[in-house]
Amino acid sequence: MIHLSTPRLQLRDLEERDVEGIFALDSDPEVLRYIGTPVMTDRSEAAQVIARVRRQYLENGIGRWAVEERATGAFVGWCGLKWEQKVRSFPYYDIGYRLIRAYWGRGYATEAASACLRHGLEVLNYPEICAAAEVEHHASNRILQKIGLQKGDPFVFDGKECNWYSLRKEEFLTGNR
Repeated sequence: MIHLSTPRLQLRDLEERDVEGIFALDSDPEVLRYIGTPVMTDRSEAAQVIARVRRQYLENGIGRWAVEERATGAFVGWCGLKWEQKVRSFPYYDIGYRLIRAYWGRGYATEAASACLRHGLEVLNYPEICAAAEVEHHASNRILQKIGLQKGDPFVFDGKECNWYSLRKEEFLTGNR
């Protein structure tokens, strides 16, 4: 079970009790604008997402984690690491995040992603953590750059131009970014 704390956030394993939060997140078309995921229309879909992520915990030891405000306990969204094999022609450790729109603009995605990046490189000893963001998704591109990932060559996925980002453990540890 993962528990990471930042000054304002708590990250923990997704649980069945997070159905309402996941539904609020993934039923908002604006949240999913650059993701390519269909908008949720039923809470049972949220329960399926949670079950799928919990299987990833068992199979890969990682997955997306619930993000809560420490002060209120409110479900903010998710952030975390994932073993990804669909977006590129090679497998990699992916960092990702998604927040309920009411929590945008507060720096929460950057704070949570930074904690996950540190955890992946320092604690889990991953050699590299990567991410992809659609070129037009300016906020996500800014977050990935803020946490220190280096922009690589763009690529096309599902007909959309995406930016590729990565950070190797030795670059993170030595500050050579």
